[in-house]
Amino acid sequence: MKQTILGAGGAIGIELAKALSEYTTDIRLVSRNPRKVNQTDTLYPADLTKKEDVFKAVEGSYITYVAIGFAYKTSAWKENWIPFIQNVVDACIKHNSKLVFFDNVYAIGGNNVNHITENSPISPTSKKGEIRAEVDRIILKNVETNNLQAIIARSPDFFGGTARQSSVIMNLVYDNLIKDKKAQWFCNAKLVHSMGYVPELAKGTAMLGNTPEAYNQIWNLPTDPERITGEEWINLFAKELGKENKFTVLPNWMVKGLGLIVPVMKELAEMNYQYDREYYFDSSKFNDYFKFTPITHAVAVKQAVLQMNDNNEKTTTR
Repeated sequence: MKQTILGAGGAIGIELAKALSEYTTDIRLVSRNPRKVNQTDTLYPADLTKKEDVFKAVEGSYITYVAIGFAYKTSAWKENWIPFIQNVVDACIKHNSKLVFFDNVYAIGGNNVNHITENSPISPTSKKGEIRAEVDRIILKNVETNNLQAIIARSPDFFGGTARQSSVIMNLVYDNLIKDKKAQWFCNAKLVHSMGYVPELAKGTAMLGNTPEAYNQIWNLPTDPERITGEEWINLFAKELGKENKFTVLPNWMVKGLGLIVPVMKELAEMNYQYDREYYFDSSKFNDYFKFTPITHAVAVKQAVLQMNDNNEKTTTR
């Protein structure tokens, strides 16, 4: 039974393909320029902003996973996310495919991020959050009214695997420390901030997709339940890199100001509510149901640093 990944070339898609190999050898990878992860993968080049490409990609799929990431710009999200997810939902219903949506937690805003569970209300407080909230509502509505079999699998900010450009902590902490610069953090480094480890998030997504009883629910993907702060994250990276734990904190006003000259900062400024208060992601539902013990933060950082160092060595020796 074919399992298809839409957006197979990104950090999550690559690790998800690895994880799905434990369940099937019939994996279809869909992106503009897909590359094999497993030897038996089937490659399907497609432009997923086109309805006809989405329908063709989903056709014949027992399970369709959405792991796509559009450009991190509010304008790009407005243009692409809603029509894309509506096309995916319609295609899954037409072709009788189950849907597993790898989601973030942008739809949850304000103080609701203090303790994020599957029951946290949809409460966006950002433009990107409003878009993701509408995406969630489309999926949930079709589960209720059109017999769509679907899972919303939520993830906090993440690192590890091939995630670098798309990972805040790798950009602010790893990239600076490796250059003997001070690490950076947003708003307040003394507050708890949850992070997910990409290989574990992908493994959890594959487990959910291949568990019939998990469908028509929201699930928080597995993360270490230990509550650690931004400063403690920096400590973990500094220790593994053999660097001094020196860092600077970028206050909210500075992030907004930098947005005038650094485009990505403009996009990140509206997400600072995730850094100026406690941000704790609770995956106890998943951990309890599957009797799963997530990798610890310390081991995840160690593995991520080892992989990045290995990638750097390969790059310099080419």
